[in-house]
Amino acid sequence: MSDRKHWDAEVAIIGAGPAGTAAAAHLRQLGVKDVVLVDRADFPRDKTCGSGVSPGDRVLKRLGVWDEVAAASYFIKGIRIVTPGGRESWQSAGDLAQAVVCNRRVLDNLLLERAKSFRVTFVPHFTASEVLMDGDRTAGFADRKGRTVRARYTLVAGGSHCRVGVDPARPRRVIQAIMGWWDNVPFRPHHVEMIFDKAIAPYYGWLFPESETRVNIGITYEDPVDAGQVRTSADKRNARALFASFLDKYYARRLENAQQLGPLKGHPVVYSYELANLVSPGRVVIGEAGLMTHPATAEGIYQGMHSGMLGAEAVADILGGREDESTALMRFEQRCRRAFQISFWGGAAFRVAAKTPALDWLVKLGEQPLVGFASAKLMAHM
Repeated sequence: MSDRKHWDAEVAIIGAGPAGTAAAAHLRQLGVKDVVLVDRADFPRDKTCGSGVSPGDRVLKRLGVWDEVAAASYFIKGIRIVTPGGRESWQSAGDLAQAVVCNRRVLDNLLLERAKSFRVTFVPHFTASEVLMDGDRTAGFADRKGRTVRARYTLVAGGSHCRVGVDPARPRRVIQAIMGWWDNVPFRPHHVEMIFDKAIAPYYGWLFPESETRVNIGITYEDPVDAGQVRTSADKRNARALFASFLDKYYARRLENAQQLGPLKGHPVVYSYELANLVSPGRVVIGEAGLMTHPATAEGIYQGMHSGMLGAEAVADILGGREDESTALMRFEQRCRRAFQISFWGGAAFRVAAKTPALDWLVKLGEQPLVGFASAKLMAHM
């Protein structure tokens, strides 16, 4: 580990997940010369996530890393849906892949290597603990070891756990997830599975294939909440018991001869229906740190990369003298709303539908060939 204590940059970024690395690489593509990216981990590192990327190929192609990601991914062309009422439907989008599954250990490292290829300075084992201020302006950040990064602009991409550089008063909604990995589970090639069981409504369980032989299986669910917060620890649901019941109900026979790889892992996902308070002088919040996670699917990789690139474009326009700061930052928030808001509102409606017979009706309608084709494409892009 380096003994260096201080870095100066035009732009500094907290967090080297998909949002932070996409922002870092895109800043260099746009001609910003001095970018410092920090993360509490070194890479490659494991990340608990279903690893579905949809429709991320557009973003990955713009970053110039699509070929590498595609080579390491499993392509998805259809979906199995099981409704709360027990209706099962297989829907296909034909031969055209609508999404990919790429293990986060691989995906995140490929994105970081792309950023480093542009000579982005990467500092691992750096856990930002406070922002540095110059009057009312964010001027970088520091860790508890006394190391500092000072920058003209700070992008906050620290994910669900991030409390540095984000608005503490902004309402946060929390989804819980628990998952595991198995080899030799029978599955239909190039299809994901989404199971909407009443025990975890309005969320779902899933099977995502990562290769010809390996799958990840998990569930998302909510703890009892009061104004978006768990009331007491006693109110929290037992994740392992809930997951064991789900596996026994839907996958017991298919797991009989499978090999589980490592322990089960859990993680929270945070989201909001409204996109706001993402900017202030010298500061831009991107990805899950900005609560840009889909409220129905809990997917955030695409939103993270896309918002990271939008943040990079706003900052690059300011540094390049093409737009004043207030205009560029306001436009960044507007672009995020245009990109995600309708989908998030749709997710809110879907959450309601998932608790009613509506999902059964929709799936029954989707069994018509043309509707099923459209449904598979819609679910891949929701």
